[in-house]
Amino acid sequence: MPPLSSDTVAAADALKSQTRGEVLTPSDAGYDASRTIWNAMIDRRPAVIVKCAGVADIRRAVAFARDHTLPLSIYGGGHNIAGSAVCDDGVMINLSQMKSVRIDPIARRAFVEPGATLGDFDHEAQAFGLATPLGINSTTGVAGLTLGGGFGWLSRQFGMTVDNLVSADVVTATGDLLHVDAESHLELYWAIRGGGGNFGVVTLFEFALQPVGPEIFGGLVVLPIAQAKDALIRYRAAVETMPDELSVWVVTRLAPPLPFLPPEVHGKPVIVFAICYTGPVKDGPDATAVVRHFGAPVGEHVGPMPYEMWQKAFDPLLAPGARNYWKSHNLATLPDGLFDALIEAVATLPSPQCEIFIGQIGGQTGRVAVNATAYPNRDANYVMNVHGRWDSASDDARCVAWARDFFDAAAPFALGSVYVNFMTQDEAGRVGEAYGANYERLVAAKTRYDPHNLFRQNQNIAPSATA
Repeated sequence: MPPLSSDTVAAADALKSQTRGEVLTPSDAGYDASRTIWNAMIDRRPAVIVKCAGVADIRRAVAFARDHTLPLSIYGGGHNIAGSAVCDDGVMINLSQMKSVRIDPIARRAFVEPGATLGDFDHEAQAFGLATPLGINSTTGVAGLTLGGGFGWLSRQFGMTVDNLVSADVVTATGDLLHVDAESHLELYWAIRGGGGNFGVVTLFEFALQPVGPEIFGGLVVLPIAQAKDALIRYRAAVETMPDELSVWVVTRLAPPLPFLPPEVHGKPVIVFAICYTGPVKDGPDATAVVRHFGAPVGEHVGPMPYEMWQKAFDPLLAPGARNYWKSHNLATLPDGLFDALIEAVATLPSPQCEIFIGQIGGQTGRVAVNATAYPNRDANYVMNVHGRWDSASDDARCVAWARDFFDAAAPFALGSVYVNFMTQDEAGRVGEAYGANYERLVAAKTRYDPHNLFRQNQNIAPSATA
């Protein structure tokens, strides 16, 4: 990045004196650590990083970026695949110090600051046997997940994350702090439930909680890839009668060295059925028995376990520091042609860490009207993600090409829409596909709340040119 101008340096020094948290510039200790995010492909250098300690700091940071016409990015958990948390030569609002999670077990509400991770949330909520639908990796940030829609193991039973967002506090581009809910600033409340970080900085989320756990029944059933086609056909038939309390996701990859797998399976192509059943634990064996009949497993690990532990089960495969590139489709059905393309892609995995997963949603997620929230993809029964993951920059071209090739091969079987949180930095042209029929209403909300597009370091919804 070019050296900071003397005016910017002076302004940053003034901001330091007005901020309760830290203000970092490139020469400060901690600068590099504060700009590092989950996806190692992203290497951007903000001019100023504001590690906010509270709402006052956020408002000052927003005003600083606005008044100095600098790019502005927002770091919640730093997990977004596109790296939207970090900008070049601008202001990065780092919310990682704002991690409070307060649970009201009587009202079944969670009040969550924007730097909290899924692990932070689950740790507090599970102390009372409560949860809300979140993702599947405990180090993911609650804020970014929620603002893009959010789904996970509980979504078939309780809907998308945004379907459980009761209210939020939002700092807008003008620096106003607005409390939004079904009765106040309704259009902004609608827009942040899936519209990403386009409308402001959320400083507090209020979620509805549901009784879940503290134990669930779940685990993994692993089959050799030679059985994949027959197993997927059986899976497709079984999902038609699965209760909402049961979610079964499909993962195809090279087998990691899990202790319940024989050594000769390690590193070989497998198909994994990941099971989460949130009904009575005693009913778990019967409710999940169908999965054990998809084929002849080479290994399985299924039984009662803490929900909080299950939420961390995939953390080792999603640790920070690797290079990641994703391509994603929404699916209504699972045709044979998709299975054939999937199996062919697994035969050419370019890295031991690459995988393709099919996340089962449907259930309650599809019973909500398309226009009820900004997240519109209520016809998506599955979200398929092509997860390219590797360590060396020298493998970038090969691994990215593999992900794109399978994405293209799967396109004829997809809905044409996409989950915005799975879009990479080169997919700005798919924003319309992410929002479908809700896109024009989102443009209107953007034009009202951010007419000059201050919040544009994201999968951007541009305001109307007439603003």
